Amino acid sequence: MTQVAEKPSVFGTALDRRPQGGPRWLEDLRARGAARFAALGIPTVRDEEWRFTNVTALGSIDFVPAEQISGAAERLHGFAYTDAPVRAVIVNGRFDTTLSRTKGLPPGVQVGSLAAALRDQADIVQRYFGQLADFTNRSFAALNTAFVQDGAFVYLPDGAVVDAPIHIVYVAGADGGLKVMAHPRTLVVAGANSQARIIESYIGAPDESYFTNAVSEIFVGDNAGIDHYKIQEESLEAYHIASLHAHTSRNSRFSSHSFTLGGRVVRNDVVAILDGEGGDCTLNGLYLADRERLVDNHTTIDHAKPHCGSHEVYKGILGGTSRAVFNGKIIVRQDAQKTDAKQTNRALLLTDGATINTKPQLEIFADDVKCTHGAAIGQLDEDAIFYLRARGLTYAEARDMLIHGFAAQVLEGVQVEPLREALEAELFEQLAKDLAEVDLAR
Repeated sequence: MTQVAEKPSVFGTALDRRPQGGPRWLEDLRARGAARFAALGIPTVRDEEWRFTNVTALGSIDFVPAEQISGAAERLHGFAYTDAPVRAVIVNGRFDTTLSRTKGLPPGVQVGSLAAALRDQADIVQRYFGQLADFTNRSFAALNTAFVQDGAFVYLPDGAVVDAPIHIVYVAGADGGLKVMAHPRTLVVAGANSQARIIESYIGAPDESYFTNAVSEIFVGDNAGIDHYKIQEESLEAYHIASLHAHTSRNSRFSSHSFTLGGRVVRNDVVAILDGEGGDCTLNGLYLADRERLVDNHTTIDHAKPHCGSHEVYKGILGGTSRAVFNGKIIVRQDAQKTDAKQTNRALLLTDGATINTKPQLEIFADDVKCTHGAAIGQLDEDAIFYLRARGLTYAEARDMLIHGFAAQVLEGVQVEPLREALEAELFEQLAKDLAEVDLAR
């Protein structure tokens, strides 16, 4: 549904300051993104895809385009795995060469600035950039495209195998209490028979209010494998809206593991297109929300070719008066015979005030398929707690054991051991604080 932004002057002023320069095709793309955002405006709850997530408040906050900030190095401390041996650090949307570590990679592998790639690998970037992140009906993808300037670029030539995880760190924030917005852009191109593990982290100072609007595009070539991890650890006052678009080829494998631990309002869109026979896709997610926070996960797995499999598990732990949304769609095209797709969504409500809206969707146009989905929402099993207490555990110990077991399935999918350990520590540290508040409220 086409609509007009409720307060066009807020983003309209910012659009007047969008980046200029670069190749002609990029200038044209920016202009089309700006025009499309002006036509669509900020989504409202009247839009089916945003029924339970109200982001109209963004139109009344005077966000300004983010600039460079002081003390960026100090902002890396205290977050999961930011000391990775290979990392690309982007501060407020701009690649930081002093904080990045991109040496020692296999021949031909490139990890670095998207702005530099637009200049030095123009043929590759032009071929892939913007091909997946369609902004025809996506307001925030259009807004991101309008502001494209820099970000992260990862290129794996045919046959390249990168043993060390590649960590992309997006740092957001501002000096002097300004409310800023940044539009991070990530482009990953993995050639045939290549393999890599890529971590995308979003971090920011604990009490700052800002708007992160991210878009990532990942192309996985024939027989290639990409394991992708998204870690969102931003300020509890931040707004985070992001879309991840993945495209698989013949016999290729793509997995995405999403962890949402911060943000006041968070929206994660994931769209994976299985466009090659024999492809496989895994989408896993774990999110933690407390207070009055909102976390919205929308996923789409599009089976476009036959003999492909997909596996999806999303789990949420909610306390306070927080809200969550899960909308998982599986599409099986007419020619996608022998599809095997499984989807599971579970939410654990720690308080009576926490709520979730869940909507699994299956759109099946083929007849020889196996597709299943399931959703479960509830509080801790009192019978299980009683069983554990009967064997000598305290109530708190029994409760913690059940919660840890609930989260373990998603955490065990993290194949980067230092990252998994850091995520476990942070998750359970936050849970300990939330559970202490629950106990005080009893």
